[in-house]
Formats: sequence, C-alpha cells, structure tokens
Amino acid sequence: KINILSSLKINFDFDIIILAVKLYDFDKALLDIKSNFKKIPLILPFQNGIYAEEKLKENIGKENVCGAVAQISSYLDKKARIVHNGELATFFVGDLVSKTNCALLKLFSNDCQKVGLDLRYSDKINKKLWDKFIFLTAYSGVTTLTGLTLGEIFENKKLKNFFTDAMNETYLLSKKFDIFFSKNPVDLWLQRISKLPFNMTSSMYLDFEKKKKIELSWLSGFVVKSCKLNRIDCSTHEKIVNGINTI
Repeated sequence: KINILSSLKINFDFDIIILAVKLYDFDKALLDIKSNFKKIPLILPFQNGIYAEEKLKENIGKENVCGAVAQISSYLDKKARIVHNGELATFFVGDLVSKTNCALLKLFSNDCQKVGLDLRYSDKINKKLWDKFIFLTAYSGVTTLTGLTLGEIFENKKLKNFFTDAMNETYLLSKKFDIFFSKNPVDLWLQRISKLPFNMTSSMYLDFEKKKKIELSWLSGFVVKSCKLNRIDCSTHEKIVNGINTI
C-alpha cells in the first residue's frame, strides 16, 4: 500500500529520504523537510544536474550531503504510466565529501539489489554526477531546441557538432568544481551515444511539448550562469537557453 501525503509531518521518522521531485519543486521540498524534522534524515537527491547537491551543501552542511545519480530514460505517457526507453536502469549513491554515511548507503544498496533494483554504492559519486551532467545538459537542451531525437541529431553533422560543443562547455566547467576525469568524458559519451536508441528524447522535450514546466534554468541555465562566473565560454548553452526561451 502506498501512503501519499501532501506534506511531511513532524511525527514521521526515516533513516533515508529519496528526493525525486523535479528541480523546479526542489527548494519547496527541501524547506518542507527542514521544517518538519529536528534531525534531518539522510537525503538522496535524484534530481538532474548538480543544483540539488549544491543546495543541500548550503542548507544542511557539506559533510552530511550525499550524491545520487539515476541512469535511465523514462517518461510518463498520456495515461500516467511510466514508459522505460531502452534497457539502462542503474542508480548510484555515495558520500560527496566525507565517508560519514558510507555504512548506511552500502547497506541500503545491498537491500535494493536483493529486491531487483540495480542501486549501487559509488566512492566516486562526484564524477558520476558530472559525467551525467555533461551529457544531460546537451541532451536535454538540443532535443528540446530542435525537436529531434538523439539519433536524428547525430545524423546531422552540424547538430552533432553543436551537441558536442555543449558537452565540452560543461566538461570545462567541471574542472572549476575540482572534478578531474582520467579520460575525456566527452569522447566516452560520443562512443556511448552511438549505442543508444535512435528514438531517444529527453523528458525536458516531452514536458516542453506538453506546455509543462521545464528544468532549463537548472541545466543549460546553470551552465551559463556558472561559466560566466568562472569566465568560461558558454556560447553553445547560451544559444540553447535563448533559443528555447524564444520558441
């Protein structure tokens, strides 16, 4: 039985909260948690991008913040059913700074795997977050801007280069957050993309088509804002943001 609440109550007690709201609802959800718990449980933020983790550092202290990454392509259809596109469905969790929550996270990961959920503990969760963010900012932005699937974008040389430029801008930004990869993640993503379903498109594009709120400000918008603060070229993501906002 699923117990659905419109808000948390102070008499509830949890070891872990899986925070899976959209980014535009994140601040409100975080405030709800802070307002209703004397001792805040371990929070696993499965939002896209890195905004959630950065916001949690500001609000509950970086020593207590965990990272969470979902590697899956899915969306809600018109009947509110979850449609899983492709076979990938893997989840990662880990401590961002200290190893304070390592034991609990490993225990939780093991319990999830026992029931068939591929959730794994990672001691490199920061890199996992940024690796996904590098792809996602380009993927969500270019699919929404063009209205094309991933396969259609990569059939067009100009659009493929545009997509790659967007990934490179986010990759350069990752270095300003002290994230250093042993191999170029953009090159690795180009290899992975060739194996992904041709008809893949982003949830942001689907939300955009339905006239719903989208996460643009927290994805390409975040890249533009952060790149400008660090004096990094972000012309591709600027085109994405400006283009989508004028459609």
